[in-house]
Amino acid sequence: MAATSGSVRLQSCMVSPAGRHSASLIFLHGSGDSGQGLRMWIEQVLNQDLTFQHIKVIYPTAPPRPYTPLKGGFSNVWFDRFQISNDCPEHLESIDVMCQVLTDLIDGEVKCGIKKNRILVGGFSMGGCMAMHLAYRNHQDVAGVFALSSFLNKTSAVYQALQKSDGVLPELFQCHGTADELVLHSWGEETNSVLKSLGVRTKFHSFPGVYHELSKAELEKLKSWILTKLPD
Repeated sequence: MAATSGSVRLQSCMVSPAGRHSASLIFLHGSGDSGQGLRMWIEQVLNQDLTFQHIKVIYPTAPPRPYTPLKGGFSNVWFDRFQISNDCPEHLESIDVMCQVLTDLIDGEVKCGIKKNRILVGGFSMGGCMAMHLAYRNHQDVAGVFALSSFLNKTSAVYQALQKSDGVLPELFQCHGTADELVLHSWGEETNSVLKSLGVRTKFHSFPGVYHELSKAELEKLKSWILTKLPD
């Protein structure tokens, strides 16, 4: 399956629901990974696929692009960053291009008969950041957002968009390992408290001793939350 926007084609791998398809989950991988890679990683951690009776799980792959933290080397990343830090400007041009590409993916689900309020978006690390931009700046009518080991920059366009918003915002499910040395736990906490101050209903779940990785406890908690947002 591929979503297109202009010249960008998104390859995706999918896990079909066991029963009738009535909701969809878009799960975005971290930098340098792929949709298939994320699906296999989750399968390793849970000892099984992330599957549901009624929810289709979609794992798109970011197209390769030059990535500044890799000195301009090509990588499967959703957008570019000037550096991996919460204290620098966002590379908004590349974020906005990918918001449009991922909007095509959401629109594809809607064309298949799935309502926007039956679609969840989220991701790990950079994927979680991308999901927050996608939902809070472009699709405030999705069912919810999840961000695992993710953060927003201090001057994020997401915060600016929410300052102008007066509607009901999608709930955020956020998790972070306390031992994360790549994306600091404090960056995740700060992101969560700013979003909360801007009207987002959210809980922040800390996982002691967890590095920049997925944990079984976190994925089990995520699965329960998904079922509260997308009941059968």
